[in-house]
Amino acid sequence: MKVPYFRVAIPESAIESVNESIRSGWLTTGKKTKDFETRFAGYYGASHAIATNSCTAGLHLSLEAAGIQQGDLVLVPTMTFAATGEVVRYFDAVPVFVDCDDAMNMDPAKLEETIHAIRANKPVAGLEPPYGPLKAVMPMHYGGYACDMQEIMRIANENDLLVIEDAAHAVPGYYRPDESSEWQLLGTFGKAGVFSFYANKCISTGEGGMVITDDEKMAERIRVMTLHGMNRDAWKRYTSAGSWYYEIIAPGYKYNMTDIAAALGLDEMDRIETYLQRRTEIATAYVERLRRLDAIQLPVQDPATRRSSWHLFSIRLNLEKLSIDRATFIDEMKAREVMCSMHWLPLHLMPYYRNEYGYDYGLFENAERDWKRQISLPIFPAQTDEQVDAVCSAVESIVEAFHK
Repeated sequence: MKVPYFRVAIPESAIESVNESIRSGWLTTGKKTKDFETRFAGYYGASHAIATNSCTAGLHLSLEAAGIQQGDLVLVPTMTFAATGEVVRYFDAVPVFVDCDDAMNMDPAKLEETIHAIRANKPVAGLEPPYGPLKAVMPMHYGGYACDMQEIMRIANENDLLVIEDAAHAVPGYYRPDESSEWQLLGTFGKAGVFSFYANKCISTGEGGMVITDDEKMAERIRVMTLHGMNRDAWKRYTSAGSWYYEIIAPGYKYNMTDIAAALGLDEMDRIETYLQRRTEIATAYVERLRRLDAIQLPVQDPATRRSSWHLFSIRLNLEKLSIDRATFIDEMKAREVMCSMHWLPLHLMPYYRNEYGYDYGLFENAERDWKRQISLPIFPAQTDEQVDAVCSAVESIVEAFHK
């Protein structure tokens, strides 16, 4: 049985929502986008939600609204997608990488250690003093599994650092520090939370993102900067209550979401809980089936304090028990018609950062160990039980064939 890594299933209701937007004659940012923002803000209990054309744009605008400037330092995980680091470079600011914990999230102990070293003007991995101002922390919830936000917020508050959550994988993910506490949605801990609606995310608009915040000043700045720094957006200008006149109050960007994308997003909001339930069912089935394999390390779970969105189901190979490496394992999965992916080569090993800052192997032990043995298995709401079985059978047969 062929199993794709991901497959989008667009219901008729979503197609009709998009057609409605097209038939209205209003294709760019308009009523659909405003409705999507309102509904998303309501779901997260946020005062403000601003739709963007990507999560990357949302991260960029959040840093811009926070006043990040040339030479400032922003702490980011090395185990993350390109966007988390590159948006810092948009300002000619400096991304300070932090190693991951066993869940492949930013390690709070390493975070605190790095901050103390910078405050003491000591070298940190890849960087040496003199340093610019240390301004912000951007944790990323890997695969939708929560970072230790209690510790990260404590460290950030003690060091007067802004927290912007990269919640690209986390619609919805939950965290609480202990069983006596209330569950809290990921993306609501920091000054801003930023989400992705890329095609394979937990909900999708094809391309798109959203920033949520309770800070009115930050929200207003982000909203203005999504559309060229105009003090009135197109929807406000061209409605009967609007004015044709606008002014450019800042050198903004073209980061707005279209109504066509928002129409998809509004329809997807109806299925957030259904998608989460199905992803959780698939993850549970994988765990039940694969946990007996000593050559496989399953994703970290702590049901008492974390509820993952299960955007990713990432296994790690115990390579010492196998006669093949990760690349060959993926080839063997492909030979069995199961497509997999890998998340990710750590940022400090990417050519740009190696060339720009002199990073090399040996600086971030956990990230360097785990990325070489990580594989992301298919997990998507339209995945059938038969496909889940096919994935598990493929993993089992490869482990059996190549076990030492």
